[in-house]
Order: sequence, then structure tokens, then C-alpha cells
Amino acid sequence: MMNYVEQLNNLGSRPYLFSYRRCPYAMRARMALVDSKIEFDVYEISLRNKPNEMLNISAKGTVPILRLNKLVLDESLDIMKWAYKNSKYKHSDLLEPGDKKIADELVALNDGKFKNSLDSYKYFERYPEKSKVEHRKSCYFFLEILEKRLEITSFLISNTRTFSDICIFPFIRQFMNVDKEWFDNSEYKRVKKWLALLIESDLFKMAMIKPTFS
Repeated sequence: MMNYVEQLNNLGSRPYLFSYRRCPYAMRARMALVDSKIEFDVYEISLRNKPNEMLNISAKGTVPILRLNKLVLDESLDIMKWAYKNSKYKHSDLLEPGDKKIADELVALNDGKFKNSLDSYKYFERYPEKSKVEHRKSCYFFLEILEKRLEITSFLISNTRTFSDICIFPFIRQFMNVDKEWFDNSEYKRVKKWLALLIESDLFKMAMIKPTFS
């Protein structure tokens, strides 16, 4: 079996993704690639021993990073947009202008204010000025927004999964896993149902398959 350096040298036209399975940014990039039915290879990095081949193409040193010949994308949203743009199939970012505006606003909130609050909650020991519960409460604003959206549709924009669902889902999953017992007993019934639909989806299961080499 080829190691990942040999595989990089034999890429041809097949995209190659540096990834970390539990990273929410890498997770949504993999989901978009799978959803777009784009065949790609993936290398599961070690956070403690990042490969030079990855650092040489992106000084950021964070995943995901997609390499395709001379193309290098090191932002998850850019990878997702590239995947859907290059898909030969109907894909998840075909939205009406009004819906796209709402989707963009939700993703911006998720990647900004909510992600900051989530980090404080997940790593609450690093922020002793507030209790774990207080840090968790700082996340509620976004759950309430999602809960309200899900009163109308099964997913965040419509009754089918769209780009924004895939963007946001890994971070809500991460929030759930900080204190799953609390989350399971919380009042956010629609968010829990939406999250379960995505966790149980074939798309998520395929995106979480561990690569055969690392």
C-alpha cells in the first residue's frame, strides 16, 4: 500500500484532503465532498506531529486543507463551495436569494459568536471567570435561533438538507458532546431532532469513515 507521500506524488486529478476526523471544520468539508460525490483521498493527521507536506502548502497548519495539483484550499467553507461548484449532481447550495441571505447569516453566526461561546463552554477550565453553566448559557442564543427556524421546516432552510445544515451541524454536535446528558434533557426538542437526523444520515456515516492509511 502506498504511504501518503507516495499517494501525493501520484495524485493526478484526484483531490487530496488533510483532515482530522473530530475537527468540525474538517468534518463539514468531508461531508460536502461526499455530498457532491467527488472522489477524494484523505490523510488523517496527528495534531502533535503535523506532516511537513501539509505545512509546506499551508503555513496555517490547521485542517482541513484540500490539494488538487496546484490548487490549495485551506478554509473549510472554500472547500465546501469548491465541492458543490464542481459537482456533477444537484447539490445543497442551490438556494433562492432570500434563503441564501438567511443561510449566510446563520453560518456567519455559527462561525463567529457561537463558535467563540462554544470554545469557552468546551474548555471552561481555561476561563475560570465564569462557571461551566454560565459558559453554556452563552451558547443558548444560537440554539434558540435554530429552534425557531426548525418550527417551520425539518432543516434550517427547507425540508431538505442544505449547505447551511452541513456547515452548522458539526458544531452543534460538538456542543451536545460537552454534556450529552444535559443536552438530551434540554428544551431544544427541534434542534435535538434535527441533530439526530444528521447524525443518523448516510452522509455523516460516510464522512466519518476512518481512512485506511494515516
